Amino acid sequence: MVGIGFMKSNEEEMPEIGLVRDRSSHIIHLTHNDLDAVGADAIHRIKFGELLSIFSSVGKFPHLLSAIADLPGNGDLISISDLGFPRGAEKAVKKLKNNNWNVEWRDHHRWTDEEVATVEKNVALLHIDTSRCGCGICATDLLPDDPVAQEIARVVCDYDLWKNEDPRAAVLGLVLQRRKNLIHVRDCLKNGVFTDPKIEREYNDIRTEMDQMMEKSRRKAVIMNGKYTIAFVPLFGYPSETAAYIRKTLGTDIEVIVSRGGRFSLRSVPPISHLVTREYRGGGHPHAAGGNFDFTWKDRILFILFGKNSHFKKFAEVADSF
Repeated sequence: MVGIGFMKSNEEEMPEIGLVRDRSSHIIHLTHNDLDAVGADAIHRIKFGELLSIFSSVGKFPHLLSAIADLPGNGDLISISDLGFPRGAEKAVKKLKNNNWNVEWRDHHRWTDEEVATVEKNVALLHIDTSRCGCGICATDLLPDDPVAQEIARVVCDYDLWKNEDPRAAVLGLVLQRRKNLIHVRDCLKNGVFTDPKIEREYNDIRTEMDQMMEKSRRKAVIMNGKYTIAFVPLFGYPSETAAYIRKTLGTDIEVIVSRGGRFSLRSVPPISHLVTREYRGGGHPHAAGGNFDFTWKDRILFILFGKNSHFKKFAEVADSF
């Protein structure tokens, strides 16, 4: 997990803070930056109309939360969705309350009982539900009887929970691999539109590029067999889609998609991803999570040249222990 630590809250480093400080809206939606978040933001906008949307990476979220907590809330609502509990969040939430923010938090990541207890006493609402996506929780809470909101949730959860039953979900998830498409897709969903010419063009363009990258990753896969069949694969792009491709073509139980710097994205058939990544300063869902290998310069060279690494054997041992 990422800890909440000191970070300058100047607008050059985090321009979002200036947007919050100078806001005209009384509602802020702070969320992740993937399809689940985009769907949740569309539902917020159907419910509340115009608001201030802030899309954040998991790594940036703790710093944003801490910096926003330093600003006066004036009784305004900050709705957090699809972002899990980072270490130290209880301090930021307490400060939000003291600075007159009204906080609602909806999430589908796993929280410990202690984490829940430290947050729920300082927020107006805390809804944790690991059985659905974050967008689905927002739809249930905010617009349970709205057919557009419920359809958005069905499509988004299909992608986020790896159901792979609705082809619209796969298209939208892939299109959002390019962050420039985030607002366009959000506005389409808000209007009950799940495809249009721009989405189709982006999908076809990305698909061609992605197929080449996934095959390149597959050729360099390192397979370890134990309790689970694990593939360690270098990342050339599109981690979720690469993991699905590896599983389909190589019949693996666990896919570890590794960047050059040691950051990895984990997918698993057994519901252990979140447990394994806790050993690697990470976290996530039972079937999808992320973490970090502490690569030395030698590790990086070996991985770049040969796709191999001393960390892989230890990782397999950790995975086999669950």
